[in-house]
Amino acid sequence: MANTGQTRLKVIDALDHPHGGRILRLRLLEGAPPTVRALRGATLSATGPRGEERRLRVLGFPVTGGKVSDGRIRESGRIDLHIEEEGDGVPVDLTWVVRPA
Repeated sequence: MANTGQTRLKVIDALDHPHGGRILRLRLLEGAPPTVRALRGATLSATGPRGEERRLRVLGFPVTGGKVSDGRIRESGRIDLHIEEEGDGVPVDLTWVVRPA
């Protein structure tokens, strides 16, 4: 995802995906809402409440919350992502902040 200024998203739910990776439910904190095209395959950076940092790769969009679209992201300020965490470390969880890498 191209760095769109100060776009920051907060993790409001996180769970393991049954076939690998994790599912993150994100809420827009500030900045312009990201587009589906910008998120697809993007690398993101996540910062934990204690300063931990992880890099994430977007694998796709789970359809548990309905079909993903730019309009839906703009209106609700929320997006669900299927991600893969790069490297070892603490898994991304609630209250982490995600931004473009």
